[in-house]
Amino acid sequence: MTDSTVWVAVLTGATAVLAGWVTTLGNARAARVQAEASARVQHRDRLRETRRAAYLDLMEQAHLTGQLYWRVGDAYTQLDDPDDRLTRVQELRDELRGAFDPLMRGVRVVVLEGPVRAAEAATALQQAAAQANRALWRVTCGDPGARERFEEAHAAFRHTLERFIGTARDAMSAP
Repeated sequence: MTDSTVWVAVLTGATAVLAGWVTTLGNARAARVQAEASARVQHRDRLRETRRAAYLDLMEQAHLTGQLYWRVGDAYTQLDDPDDRLTRVQELRDELRGAFDPLMRGVRVVVLEGPVRAAEAATALQQAAAQANRALWRVTCGDPGARERFEEAHAAFRHTLERFIGTARDAMSAP
């Protein structure tokens, strides 16, 4: 009877050790899975916030650029003297040069952060701004029809900005 008691005790002890080992192994796996899931969530949240900041910065820079484009129209409605108007348009072109660099930086950040559709929309916005700036330069050169081409380019810029905003909104709501 003593032999069987020893064997029962050994078997019970071995079972307890094995159960403890299995439990520890399961807990370690569960902790690893939980840590990986947490890291994925943190990465996704960081990526989302980085993209959001990039989109907001680009929209802000585009808004500032758009305000300068609007002021060109104001120059035509508020100033009757062609020389004063040309001087004001040239001043606005100078301000636009200063606004263009931050706009380009914002585009590059969005291109870096993605996703692809947002990067493409940001690049299209950059191209629309460049087209409007070229059209405005033609206005200062006195080219016939340049003001109308500028107004068309300005409208295209506004439309492209709206498309970018929609694309950015879609990107932010994507899982």
